[in-house]
Amino acid sequence: MTAMHIAAFFDIDHTLITADSGLLFVKYLIRRGAMKRRELLGPLYYNILYRLNLLDINAVFRRYQGWVRGQEHVAMERLCNEWYSAVVRPAISAEMAAKVAEHRQTGHVVAILSSATTYVAEPLARELGIEHLLVNRLIVAEGKLTGEAVQPLCWGPGKPYWAQRFAAERGVDLRRSYFYTDAISDLPMLELVGHPRPVNPDRLLRRHAHRQGWPIVNLGVTPPHAQEALRDRS
Repeated sequence: MTAMHIAAFFDIDHTLITADSGLLFVKYLIRRGAMKRRELLGPLYYNILYRLNLLDINAVFRRYQGWVRGQEHVAMERLCNEWYSAVVRPAISAEMAAKVAEHRQTGHVVAILSSATTYVAEPLARELGIEHLLVNRLIVAEGKLTGEAVQPLCWGPGKPYWAQRFAAERGVDLRRSYFYTDAISDLPMLELVGHPRPVNPDRLLRRHAHRQGWPIVNLGVTPPHAQEALRDRS
């Protein structure tokens, strides 16, 4: 009988990085003059709903479909690479970068499992040495974004769907695997793995973790840029 692999899945927002990537992106676009300041109200409101576990990710996606539709994929990739270098990279958590390296050195299969898109997940994965991406993928046709995404969206109950599919394809034993995240909306995925790891969890997740006896990863309030951990990843 073939031995099953152990995986370590990592969320992005408030886990691998110390901020919300969606808010960072909107703020970046506002500074560049590509969005108006009032556009920040939507992401801030959705962030509150997210923390209360009341967010409808499909409604959020529909709101921004119009902005995405028709954008050139190459131009979006270039914009997001610039944004990543300027804003996201400095927000990488050194402690979580070290966790990634630890799992890789142990021989675990390491994957990003996030509602973020490939535009932020791919450069982050390259930086941290993460091979596998289970994230939202925007559909491109004839070089342009269609405004649609591969379904189901990788969020809430969608995460277990993609994780189980990945586990079946890669021979991963989810009951021996890990998942690092900060949000109560990821409870379906946390309950699927044998080693749930809440990271600086929100209030609802912290309460649930204490009831379940789950270990909590408490990170520093102001993590450094993770340069030393990044250099050690190889």
